[in-house]
Formats: sequence, structure tokens, C-alpha cells
Amino acid sequence: MEALEPAHAAEAGRGIAAYLLANVSSLADDMLKYLVERIPEVGGDDELRGLTLGSCSSNLEAVLSMVRHGIDAAAAEAPVTALEHARAMASRGHSVDVMLRFYRLGHAYFTEKLSDSLTDWIEDPAVALRTFIDLERFGFRYIDRISSLVAAEYVAELDRRQNQARAERADVVRALLAGERVDVARAERVLSHRLTGRQIGFVCWVDERGVDLEGFARRVGRFLGAGHSLVVADGPLAVWGWASLTGDVRTSPNGMATEFPGERENVHIAVGSPHPGAAGFRTSHLEALRTRRIIELSGRAAPSITEFSDVALVDAISRDLDAARAFVSAQLGELARDDAKERGERAALLAVLDAQGSLATAASTLGIHRNTVLQRMRRAEERRARPATSNIAELHAALIVCNVLGAAVLPEPKPR
Repeated sequence: MEALEPAHAAEAGRGIAAYLLANVSSLADDMLKYLVERIPEVGGDDELRGLTLGSCSSNLEAVLSMVRHGIDAAAAEAPVTALEHARAMASRGHSVDVMLRFYRLGHAYFTEKLSDSLTDWIEDPAVALRTFIDLERFGFRYIDRISSLVAAEYVAELDRRQNQARAERADVVRALLAGERVDVARAERVLSHRLTGRQIGFVCWVDERGVDLEGFARRVGRFLGAGHSLVVADGPLAVWGWASLTGDVRTSPNGMATEFPGERENVHIAVGSPHPGAAGFRTSHLEALRTRRIIELSGRAAPSITEFSDVALVDAISRDLDAARAFVSAQLGELARDDAKERGERAALLAVLDAQGSLATAASTLGIHRNTVLQRMRRAEERRARPATSNIAELHAALIVCNVLGAAVLPEPKPR
């Protein structure tokens, strides 16, 4: 290009833009090489490399045409190849910062190209400097606008893909919970969760917002022994979780209480039992849901950690709540009252049965004197109108149900 002798910088800028437009193909190739050397994410990805070249060519042609024709940078629109490049970056899991590096480094390349060659094109140093400033300012405004547009497209593509992934994941979870036949390999791929090991389902829920439930549930999964757990939101106040286990199962309420000393005060946790395979995924989840039902039926205000194995009997008896009330009433008689005295007598009788008749063990469990246990046990037998040895299995079951569910299976208190 012969040296220019324009009257002012604007004309010089338009002349330089026209010259570069005539050589935009080789300029784009050179820019691509510059970017590939500095952005390792392009690597051996031929498709991404091709889109990068297309974006370089389209953006160079757009910005140079706008300078040549005096079009304001605010009118710039992202080229189709630039938008497709942004979508490709999102689909490959590259961060938005990596995607925007293409534009920052592209701007750096163009600046270097101008600064190295401008004095060869313009003889007057003052005009050259003014032209450089004008072109650099225009280039910055163009890149600033295009960066915002491609970043918005990147985020939109990421949202589309995440929504699609969530929908696909939800469909697989629904099929598993419905007991439908599924392609296990595909399900594992969609869920990023192994279905061939033992599965433990759990539910975490809160009474009010303000807790990172999904993060908390992942910590529960790690405590149970899974390096990665599947977590699915169940509305704003609850999450469902699954842990796939290969080693020992760590389902100890006391251990969990130690693991989550602060956060657990706000979160209810219900844990199913371990079961194998895809069928176990469903079975353990249903157990966790039934455990939650028992917790809510019991009216416990304070958050707790409850395993299904601890409430399985209560769950079975209380599936039909009216039948459970009738069963409790038939077994306990007048002992089935929601009053303080009867509660104490039921507790004493239950402690004795749990201890297989040992008054000393029952007294130690309750923290009261052995004679007090005996007195309460005798009064309980009087209210029941039968000795504790009568229908002992049914009596024990009724006492356990009362101990867990309380008022939910007892009649309203009557005046004495």
C-alpha cells in the first residue's frame, strides 16, 4: 500500500479500512493463527477452529465496512458465525470468560496490526496518531458491543441446554420412579449417576426459604458414602436425593448430627434403606417419602434425621390412619389418651417391653427410679384392663405407634 497523504484522519481511516477489506481473507487467517497460539481451548477441535476463522472473517469485514462507510459502532450486530461460535463454546462447556478471550485477544491483534503498520501508510506522524486513536476507539466500541451480544447468546444457549438437560433428567427420574423399563446405560449418562450399585434415597426439606438445600443434599450424599449424589428439586422447600454406594453405608442419625451441627437445625432429613439397582432407586426413594410422611404426621416442630428402618413398623400400621387409631384404641383401652399421665405410663410400659422385661434397664433408659417404672407400668395395665403379657406383640406395636405419632393416633383428651 502506498503512503497516504490525506487532509485529515477520518479520510485516512476510511482509506486504510478499504485497503484491509481487500485483504480480509489473509487477515482473518493471520488472526486465527494469533488466537490459536494463545487460546489452548481451540486445540484439535476442527469445528471450533472453523467457527473461529468464520467469526474472525465476519467481524473483520463488519468493522472495516462500518469504518469505511462511516457507520456508528452502536449499529453493529453480531455476525451469524460469531453467534454460532458462542453457542459452540457453550455446548462444549467452556466458560464465558474463555469465550470472551477471543474478542479481547482479537482486539489486541488488530491494535498490534495498526500500530505496526500505520506509519507505513501515513507519512504525517500527527495524522497517523490521530487516525490510530480514532480507529482504536472505534474498534473498542465495536468489540464492547459485539462482546455483549455474543455473551448474551452464550448465556441463552447455556440456558437452553441446561433446561433441556433438566427436562431429560426429570423424564428419566420419572420413568425410574414409575417402575418403567429404562435403558440403564442411557439413564446413567443422563443422570450422571450410577444405577448398578446400592441406592439410598433421601429427602431434605425446610419450613422456610433461606437454605441452600441442593448444596446441603450433596453433603448428605457424601456423608452416606457417595462421592457424587443425584439431587432433584421438589419445589422451593424440598429436594430429593440419591446416593449410589459401593462401600459401607453410613446412615447414622448421630453421625449426621455431628456432620452438620449448624445447618441441620433448619433441615429435616428422611433417609430410605439401601436397595440394589434401578429398582432400588425407586424403592429407597419411596421409603424416604414415607419416612417424611411419618415425620409430618408426628407433628415434630424441630428438624430431625430419621431413617426408614426406625419407622418402618409405624409406616406399615399407619398407612390407613383410621385403622391405626382403631388398632391403638383396641390394644390400649383407656391408656390411649393424649394426657401427661398416660404418656408417662405408656413410656414406662414401652421401655419395659423394649428391655424385654428388665425394670432396671427401663429405669436407666427413662432416667427414673426402678420403683417409679414399676408403679407406672401397673397403672398402665389397669387402664388397659389387661396385663402387659396379654397380646404382647400387638401391645408393643401400639405403644411404638403412639410413641412416634402421638396425637395423630389418639382420641381428643376427655375431661376426667
